Amino acid sequence: MKKKALVTGITGQDGSYLAELLLRKGYEVHGVRRRASQANTARIKHLLTESKQSDPALELHYGDLADSSRLASLINTIKPDEIYNLAAQSHVRVSFDEPEQTGNTTGLGTVRMLEAIRISGSGAKFYQASSSEMFGASSPPQDEQTPFYPRSPYGASKVYSYWITKNYRESYGLFATNGILFNHESPRRGATFVTRKITRAVARIKLGLQEKLYLGNLDAVRDWGFAPEYVEAMWQMMQLDQPGDYVVATNTAHTVRDFLGFAFEHVGLDWEKYVEFDEALLRPAEVDSLIGDYSKIRRETGWEPTVLTPELARIMVDSDLARASEPDLHGQIGGEGH
Repeated sequence: MKKKALVTGITGQDGSYLAELLLRKGYEVHGVRRRASQANTARIKHLLTESKQSDPALELHYGDLADSSRLASLINTIKPDEIYNLAAQSHVRVSFDEPEQTGNTTGLGTVRMLEAIRISGSGAKFYQASSSEMFGASSPPQDEQTPFYPRSPYGASKVYSYWITKNYRESYGLFATNGILFNHESPRRGATFVTRKITRAVARIKLGLQEKLYLGNLDAVRDWGFAPEYVEAMWQMMQLDQPGDYVVATNTAHTVRDFLGFAFEHVGLDWEKYVEFDEALLRPAEVDSLIGDYSKIRRETGWEPTVLTPELARIMVDSDLARASEPDLHGQIGGEGH
């Protein structure tokens, strides 16, 4: 019998890479997507095509984290072995504009899913996509013992999700694990996120399709990793005998300014000639520095990152150069998944 996995946020960056990983491992994968007037499956289109041509191991279902009855119905019907909750309103800056909607999906959506698992008695393992934004103003490096100090509605919503996941683990004995992932990027990152905004602009500037790039805070320090490696860490957590809480990071630090340098240097350009400051892009409350200590997951699973920020920037620039002259369906998707 194939293992079954249910993935919310499957159309996002992480969801698409996780679906690929699970299919390679022989899972039957069920993805939850929201109903939309336009197609939102660009990142998993290749997987849907492959499923039609062979064993249909990937199936999509309409659903929403705001609809508890639908979540319960999906769990009762599919009877998954593992549930990965990746869906969220995950854009930090947008969360200041839509704090209530962010709290309803990113925060309360998690307890709706946990309650559906509890009531169903399914015994499914549950993975909660927690975030380094929960640490906010806490001093780096941050690990599983670092106090939370969120600096955005998104971060605060993720703190709620973290604690309710831990509460259901301790109160009801659910296998409920938190993966506290630090920033992780890829060519599938939404175009509104700063790393992808930079690499798309680099490609377009190099090809003469764009003149300027407008950014906010260039001094923010982040620990950037490669999304395909981070979904492997998610899966490894779920194979452990006991649930827990795990930081996934690279323990390296670079500023947005550094990322600009890596990206522009890759195509032989000086970023200072093309980047201008836009105050509107600043957050009301900034997070200065996020650097993760991933010692626990390395110790318990052997997981190690191999792609660090300089290489990550080059990978993303090369991808954007390759498709700069084609309709960029991936790049038009922002704020989905992580």
